Amino acid sequence: MGSREVLGQAARLASSSLLLQVLSARPVPERRPGALERPRRGRSSPHLDPSTEGGRQKTAVVPPPYWLMLLYSTTIFLAREAFRRACLSGGSQRDWSQTLNLLWLTVPLGVFWSLFLGWVWLQLLEVPDPNVIPHYGTGVVLFALSAVVELLGEPFWVLAQAHMFVTLKVIAESLSVILKSVLIAFLVLWLPHWGLYIFSLAQLFYTTVLVLCYVIYFTILLGSPESTKQQTLPVSRITNLLPNITRSGAFINWKEAKLTWSFFKQSFLKQILTEGERYVMTFLNVLNFGDQGVYDIVNNLGSLVARLIFQPVEESFYVFFAKVLEREKDATLQKQEDVAVAAAVLESLLKLALLAGLTITVFGLAYSQLALDIYGGTMLSSGSGPVLLRSYCLYVLLLAVNGVTECFTFAAMSKEEVDKYNFTMLALSSSFLVLSYLLTRWCGSVGFILANCFNMGIRITQSLCFIHRYFQRSPHRPLAGLHLSPILLGAFALSGGITGVSEVFLCCEQGWASRLAHIAVGAFCLGVTLGTAFLTETKLIHFLRTQLGGSTLPDKMT
Repeated sequence: MGSREVLGQAARLASSSLLLQVLSARPVPERRPGALERPRRGRSSPHLDPSTEGGRQKTAVVPPPYWLMLLYSTTIFLAREAFRRACLSGGSQRDWSQTLNLLWLTVPLGVFWSLFLGWVWLQLLEVPDPNVIPHYGTGVVLFALSAVVELLGEPFWVLAQAHMFVTLKVIAESLSVILKSVLIAFLVLWLPHWGLYIFSLAQLFYTTVLVLCYVIYFTILLGSPESTKQQTLPVSRITNLLPNITRSGAFINWKEAKLTWSFFKQSFLKQILTEGERYVMTFLNVLNFGDQGVYDIVNNLGSLVARLIFQPVEESFYVFFAKVLEREKDATLQKQEDVAVAAAVLESLLKLALLAGLTITVFGLAYSQLALDIYGGTMLSSGSGPVLLRSYCLYVLLLAVNGVTECFTFAAMSKEEVDKYNFTMLALSSSFLVLSYLLTRWCGSVGFILANCFNMGIRITQSLCFIHRYFQRSPHRPLAGLHLSPILLGAFALSGGITGVSEVFLCCEQGWASRLAHIAVGAFCLGVTLGTAFLTETKLIHFLRTQLGGSTLPDKMT
């Protein structure tokens, strides 16, 4: 399969994943029930504990439900991230039996992490008051079990991802999300006293349906005579997907295993950088429950765009870069058509990430308070929430650029370069945890976001240096994607100034008429900015048109 065909499939995979994220998006997901609720008139919420501070009513928030999702995400990440990165790399000349055997090792690894982390969550962390949040212990067990269940489908997922089965991904994930939401709605209406049982059972149900979708799909596909004739897959029977001894006698490919170990060390450190602030909050109690709840809501609102856009793009185009480029070869030693296509795609992705991040940063600064006021009322918009969300908007800009740069870097690095990079990650992880603790002590929950900005800045610098070295001896300069025209930068600056003035005079305590006027000003400025981008960034627009339209990359882009 040529690089242009792979690009078309990666673009379709990214767009379908983006659509799935939009359909299943929630500003504050059901995974964190009760983190913060606006009490209904005439009744109190069991999750709110009003207290008085300085003559003003303050709301304390109960955070343990998001601790369960942290347990689940940590188990999943540590057990499978390294395997995915290693096994999605490489060309078609591989022994898939050995690759599948390696992928099945995620299951015992997941069992280990679920048992160890479950013990930590139940024995070392503070267990919430059962009168406030009952069934916490059962919730820990079910969330840990759901992580192990999801890992049972890892060989099927990697095989589908490597062969760009877009339809399967769309059907499996959308069906799982829909059925999970239906189950939650049913249980909340009919058995609300179950509390955490509802969300724990729903999470287990979600992972079970997801795995079954992949298993049933491959069972039907491999059982059909058309599949046998076409021989599009490296396996011919469903039993070939199970662990087995290969013809060569080797259970796994040791080259892939060594690469997996390198990525495992990196994924352990990356998890600290990704969820570091939650670990600091959970283990060190640097914030009270109220501040933790507000930070959790702002974090989910702020990361909504990152989850909707940046994550699907990063995951899909990592597959593209990993399939097109060979790890052990320099850019000048590879097929030049593939290198040219990869460079053109990287340049366009960098430009897209920069434009999306700047748009969120510029307009988020002026509309953070309004967004929180609409979502949660004065309980969110009058405290530290607006400052947190404005800071997060700046963080999203760095998050966007980092996602694209690391997407390419991790797909192109050799095993030796991955090991060398791990030393940098180790130092960065340690400094990040210390910095998070110190900055939070100094300036509250904003310190977490500032520490994350520092973390992302260092990681972006590392990736940019690698990309520069990688293409240094080739005629391609993909880092040109980080350059914007002066006219477009002026449009962003002017929009930021106008919306900032509009916020001062129109938002947010003058009534809905002034709020709507503030929104209208922002919509006008956004339209002008996007129009300017459309006129000045013609190369990016052409890339989006061709890829979203399902075309291959035109020759003139390379």
